[in-house]
Amino acid sequence: MNQSFTQMLINYAPLLVLFVVGWFFGTRHERQHLAQLRQAEQTLGHIVVSSERFYRPKLAADTQGELVLGSVVIAQDYFKMIVARVLSIFGKNLTTYETLLDRARREAIVRMRTQAHAKGYNHVYGLRLEVTNVNQLGSMVEAIAYGTAVHSIDDTP
Repeated sequence: MNQSFTQMLINYAPLLVLFVVGWFFGTRHERQHLAQLRQAEQTLGHIVVSSERFYRPKLAADTQGELVLGSVVIAQDYFKMIVARVLSIFGKNLTTYETLLDRARREAIVRMRTQAHAKGYNHVYGLRLEVTNVNQLGSMVEAIAYGTAVHSIDDTP
């Protein structure tokens, strides 16, 4: 019996080590991306974004609205997909997918704000977000954020 346990350990230890290493580096990359998003959101915080449907900011003279958009495709690492599949069997919350969707939405909004900032606008209203799966496994999602960018004289932060 001791020999069979040793043999099983020899067979499955490399797989377990690779799984742990992949999980570690995937989590590290995700945390780095979230830190970059926080920094970009603070840098672009002066650009007001509103998702209200009928909101009309006070426009500066001689300004016209322009469509700005940001899109991103983000993939989930396979190690977290395996954990999500196991959790889905038991009906648990799929937090790995929640973080994937959160990162995709935030990155799309940051890219949209960056485009508005590059064109000299300080306000985006009518924000719309669309998120869709790119593949059948659900491991990749595309997020698109778009809205109307204007130069506003509103005092709202």
